[in-house]
Amino acid sequence: MASMIGSSRLAGALALGLVATGALAQGHTLTTDDYARAERFLGPNTAPLVDHAIQRVTWLDDGHFWYVDHDAKGDHYRVMDAATGKATDAFDQPRLAAALGKALAKPIKSDKLGIREYVVAADGRLDVQLDGKHYLCDLKPAQGECVAKKTGKEPGVLSPDKKSEAFIRDWNLWLRDVATGKETQLTTDGVENFGYATDNAGWKHTDNAILVWSPDSKQIATFQQDERKTGDMYLLKTQVGHSELLHWKGPLAGDKNVTMIERVVIDVPSKKVVRLKMAPDQHRSTLCDDVSCGPEGGWDDVKWADDGKTLAFVSTSRYHKDEWFRIADPKTGAVRTVFEEHVPTYYESGNGQVNWFYLPASHEAVWFSERNNWGNLYLYDLQTGKLKHAITTGEGNVTEVLKVDPKTRTVWFRGVGRTPGVNPYYQQFFKVSLDGGKPVLLTPEAANHEITLSPDGHAFVDTYSTPTTPPVTLLRDSADGHTLVSVAKADVSRLRAAGWVPPTPITVKARDGKTDLYGMLFKPTNFDPHKKYPVVDYIYPGPQTGSVRGRNFLPSRGDNQSLAELGFIVVAIDGMGTPWRSKAFHDAWYGNMGDNTLPDQVAAIKELGKRYAWIDTHRVGIWGHSGGGNATADAMFRYPDFFKVGWSESGNHDNRNYEDDWAEKYQGPLVTHKDGTTNYDDQANENHAANLKGKLMLVHGTIDDNVPPSNTLLVADALIKANKDFDLLLIPNVHHGYGVEKGTYAMRRRWDYFVTHLAGDTPPKEFKFTMPKD
Repeated sequence: MASMIGSSRLAGALALGLVATGALAQGHTLTTDDYARAERFLGPNTAPLVDHAIQRVTWLDDGHFWYVDHDAKGDHYRVMDAATGKATDAFDQPRLAAALGKALAKPIKSDKLGIREYVVAADGRLDVQLDGKHYLCDLKPAQGECVAKKTGKEPGVLSPDKKSEAFIRDWNLWLRDVATGKETQLTTDGVENFGYATDNAGWKHTDNAILVWSPDSKQIATFQQDERKTGDMYLLKTQVGHSELLHWKGPLAGDKNVTMIERVVIDVPSKKVVRLKMAPDQHRSTLCDDVSCGPEGGWDDVKWADDGKTLAFVSTSRYHKDEWFRIADPKTGAVRTVFEEHVPTYYESGNGQVNWFYLPASHEAVWFSERNNWGNLYLYDLQTGKLKHAITTGEGNVTEVLKVDPKTRTVWFRGVGRTPGVNPYYQQFFKVSLDGGKPVLLTPEAANHEITLSPDGHAFVDTYSTPTTPPVTLLRDSADGHTLVSVAKADVSRLRAAGWVPPTPITVKARDGKTDLYGMLFKPTNFDPHKKYPVVDYIYPGPQTGSVRGRNFLPSRGDNQSLAELGFIVVAIDGMGTPWRSKAFHDAWYGNMGDNTLPDQVAAIKELGKRYAWIDTHRVGIWGHSGGGNATADAMFRYPDFFKVGWSESGNHDNRNYEDDWAEKYQGPLVTHKDGTTNYDDQANENHAANLKGKLMLVHGTIDDNVPPSNTLLVADALIKANKDFDLLLIPNVHHGYGVEKGTYAMRRRWDYFVTHLAGDTPPKEFKFTMPKD
């Protein structure tokens, strides 16, 4: 630091000379050991040091669930009897490892099987999923035996009776008999770009079939997706010889023609296709920017009656301002609109799950709405279309409804901000009557609760934690939340012995000086309060999520702690415009996406600088990926005197060059004014590039089919035209995520960039990461 140099004149000269680069030189040379210490705080190194932290549980039936209990000796697959609380081995792991190893022709470690899913097949064999494939394993013989499960080349959607699976081939829907492999074509008129059950949202396109089976496995609700007028997207792979052209359909914001769907119901036995009697619908959902929101696929906004005689669904308008709750007759195709909701900005049906439910037996529907500025549940009469009453009221949000029991008229849901004094991001679990009344809190601990209900809803597994306290897993009663048995309590002794320290939760004020914002602060483990540390702001602006990466316990949050180890204070702050709070909070910069929470980031870092003498607000860097890459470049252009160094990865820098649904949901319709300008001009980073003063690295994968690389090249072109110095890293043949090898390369370059240009230090030459060995 300049203050350490004897001559004040020399110090001043150095300071002035380095302002342009955004760093006040400290002149330290970091060693390979320094980087190796930072590497030890990455997730692959820290996660194995946490013992008895239950990541997920899977119910096998109403009374049994399985989970993986990890400790220093490895992974232990366990099954718990919910009635007795007794846990036993799920299977003979060494025997299964040997059998799988023989089937895969490679060694499989019994203490690290890597199995994420398994079920017990009808014949008693284990149906194990490993490396994306299914194996049927018989462990009764002394040696055990596993055989690859016969499946078609196309991924299928299994019927409720598990006898059939539906899949796409040549734009049509087919049926495969699970037992025999026999295939039957269900539709015949599907053609290219007008196919059945097509999974293409522009930013995502797979071979999965999007459909919903009726409970009796005799009908399929799906759609014929019309992309014939949708615009084309192209990318080229890098290779020797003639180029390989990648092509897909991708609608963009403002396009006259976007992807539409025509809803159909297929009667499986007769192969009859009934087209619902309504105009083509938008390719939209009430929750996300695709018709299929969950990681398991499926069609979220479609629900069958138990008897299969009616089908409920919700149609969403192009700009997410209107929702229509509809009921269809699958035999005739008749459709009735029961009720609708209009919002001035955008409608969402919750966080993480679509929160409307169809209750045909009582002619009712549970509906989610933020009409009172908070996410609450409402009960509608399906015969009249009228609101009967609010199920939940007041402040705080219902985030996920996990079960509705029409017989007991009970709703179980996760929610935030509903318990005074508890962090407003901590999810707790409640039950409430469909007839209203005060919700009953089932998980009183002031922590974030992950809930897995038993199929019959009588019990639930609750894993609760905070960012600083490791998880506790309990089996609880759904009636009142009392603990039935303790499943596991995490132990972080080995993690702490390795030098780990928890992040520091922070609360700061937003741009208005009144609203509380919540975030995380990461300090080096060798923190010296007498030093001045440069700041790196990790940002993801939303609006669909934030920067903090959840409120559960995590031994690593990306590379935040690793970067801090190199001599930085790293912060992550959820600014206004991100979810989980009030509707007004989430709407803070609707229609003004150039905001990117940046006024809050600046205000928060300045406040932290006043609060802590060891924070140097004259040396502030920023980085992010995707939306965070957009926000990073935006920060460097709009606040060029505050942010000195930026690392922008795969940014959607101009949302006119990104898929239509996401951009139009949060920015609104593209409007061209009489003078040729548009309401999208200000959000486009290339229009502000001439303001750059500091050091900026732009990074993008060359075959990114989520955020096309043209987004970054638009910014690069504008910087060139403005005669600005900048850095550019194009990573060949990677998509939106960079993969392990090239992702670690990008991370190493990112560390080097901040060490060099923000801290003024010298990184080790071409540090090579060493991933943990299996």
